[in-house]
Amino acid sequence: MTDRSAVIFLPNDADRIGSDLPLMLHRVLGVPLLSWLSHALRRAGVSRFFLVCPQALLAEARVCFPAGDELTAVSDEGPGDRLHVFLSTASEEERELLVVTGPTVYIPNCRRGGTERANACLVNRLALMEALDETAPIGRFLLRAGEPVTCEDGFFAVSGPEELPGLSALLIRDRLLELIRAGVEIWDLHNTYVTPGVEVGSGTLLLPGTLLQGKTAVGRDCTLGPNTRIIDSELGDGCVVEQSRVEGARLAGDLRVGPFANLRPGTVMEAGSKAGAFVELKNTNVGAGTQVAHLSYLGDAAIGAGANVGCGTVTANFDRVEKHFTVVEEGAFLGCNSTLVAPVNVGKGAYVAAGTVVTEDVPPNALAIARPREQHKKEWALKNKRADS
Repeated sequence: MTDRSAVIFLPNDADRIGSDLPLMLHRVLGVPLLSWLSHALRRAGVSRFFLVCPQALLAEARVCFPAGDELTAVSDEGPGDRLHVFLSTASEEERELLVVTGPTVYIPNCRRGGTERANACLVNRLALMEALDETAPIGRFLLRAGEPVTCEDGFFAVSGPEELPGLSALLIRDRLLELIRAGVEIWDLHNTYVTPGVEVGSGTLLLPGTLLQGKTAVGRDCTLGPNTRIIDSELGDGCVVEQSRVEGARLAGDLRVGPFANLRPGTVMEAGSKAGAFVELKNTNVGAGTQVAHLSYLGDAAIGAGANVGCGTVTANFDRVEKHFTVVEEGAFLGCNSTLVAPVNVGKGAYVAAGTVVTEDVPPNALAIARPREQHKKEWALKNKRADS
């Protein structure tokens, strides 16, 4: 279906199925059926979409289409003139047009024999334009002149919400097979999930339990999983994310995350950096080569390149009223169990001793120590030893 346009009618069948939403806006794995359909058609070469749906649903339906493609969305009250313009601006070589008239999914890798019709057909573009000129009812024209598509073509009609659990496995399998053909390695087709709109580069390995959602883009030669969830994030080439959660983050190439890390929205990690075991980052920029190895929380912070963040380091960013920002400059060293009480700045090349609570700016190349002096009380253990010890 290379270079084709598609016309999609979204009927308001909510009352028929006993729901608050039309069937095409019901979700499979958190994604509306309309989105599964439009992205599958996009992968098959459809790049121009014309959507007809009730006025109240236009905004919700618009976001179901691939970003960057041409989309004309109109109310179902008299769409004829706008549809005529859409058809007239198609490529002259485009003779056939796909028209979807009801709940339908397109699963090309799960074709099966038979003549079971979907709620869709192929029509001659020029003939449809002539019918619109003659103000002929579109439905009548499609019945008369449309060539039905069937399950043999990969199109399947959906009659009700009860069919969605069965469709889920087919839709995911179709998506994963497309990725495999594009050079992605997937160990377990039954325990890996990639929703429409996600991009994955060639050479990337998806281990069992990996879930990629939303507007996520993964580069080449990454290793994701096992048991990793990535949402609305960008990952460069060569990233390793193990048993972790990443949402709303931007990760450059050749870095490591996890195991058991939590990267929250606003996180940016530069090339060669690391967020290790039980690290949580929120609205934080981690510079190139900086290591946040384990057991640390950095929120609302900027950590310069080549810095070291010791185990148990925390930015105390919230004073019960506002969030405050912490800056750690290039090459700084934060000892284990450091607490940085924001707003505070640790200068370039400075050292913060283990166990220090930093409440004032630390000058470049200085050593900050804020903890009680160690004392040794001689013979204390002998004098205070329990009788039963």
